[in-house]
Amino acid sequence: MDNTGKEKEAMQLMAEADKKVKSSGSFLGGMFGGNHKVEDACEMYARAANMFKMAKNWSAAGSAFCQAARLHMQMQNKLDSATSFVDAGNAYKKADPQEAINCLNAAIDIYTDMGRFTIAAKHHMTIAEIYESELVDIEKAIAHYEQAADYYKGEESNSSANKCLLKVGSYSAQLELYPKAIEIFEQVATSTMDNPLLKYNAKEYFWKGALCHFIVDELNAKLAIEKYEGMFPAFSDSRECKLLKKLLEAHEEQNSEAFTEAVKEFDSISRLDQWQTTMLLRIKKTIQGDSGDLK
Repeated sequence: MDNTGKEKEAMQLMAEADKKVKSSGSFLGGMFGGNHKVEDACEMYARAANMFKMAKNWSAAGSAFCQAARLHMQMQNKLDSATSFVDAGNAYKKADPQEAINCLNAAIDIYTDMGRFTIAAKHHMTIAEIYESELVDIEKAIAHYEQAADYYKGEESNSSANKCLLKVGSYSAQLELYPKAIEIFEQVATSTMDNPLLKYNAKEYFWKGALCHFIVDELNAKLAIEKYEGMFPAFSDSRECKLLKKLLEAHEEQNSEAFTEAVKEFDSISRLDQWQTTMLLRIKKTIQGDSGDLK
């Protein structure tokens, strides 16, 4: 489908909207329905933005939504302004990730000012995802996931807060910030183990916490596993706990073959993901004379 017509139409609308904004700012324009002209211009920018979207010109769509957002702000329509900034962010996501983040941050400022923290948290998560996948800046992704978790907690949305915290925990461990990762995994495990619907997940978080302990120090891991079994008896029967005990034994004996065998056996039934494999490799490298793989 040829969308050049849509793009031309969008450009004409932008030009008309620009004219309306200029005339509303003049002395006569201000006297004769200046605000009405600005409202019209807002609507035109939004229509132009949607036409640019149809033509897949994402940057132009983002820019048009931004124009609408600024005008809404000028007229003190805060909610409309925030919505337009979010629309702009969603359009820019496909063309200019940094600009998408700027727009979403502008929306967040408005939402937090209005006390709408749940929606602000949701947009912090979106920014974190852009840093994760598009800009590959894990430290900034962590910061936005932490902020989202804070807002969710404040609004008693604990499962959403935990979802963000688990991202922070996983990334902290990747960046070798083990004490921070351990604290998060233990905190989330503790908050889920008393919930009948979520307690099954607690063993996974204790397992992740134990892996981080193990990288830091073998004795730490031993003590942590004992603590977790005391806190959550179901952990003792889990395959993860049994594997940890086999790994501790292999590590004590500095037996990298036994370590690899135990991991392989576990993996043949429950597939290990990339994060778990990375952590297990880091533990295995602490065995003297180890080649550093799990094959």
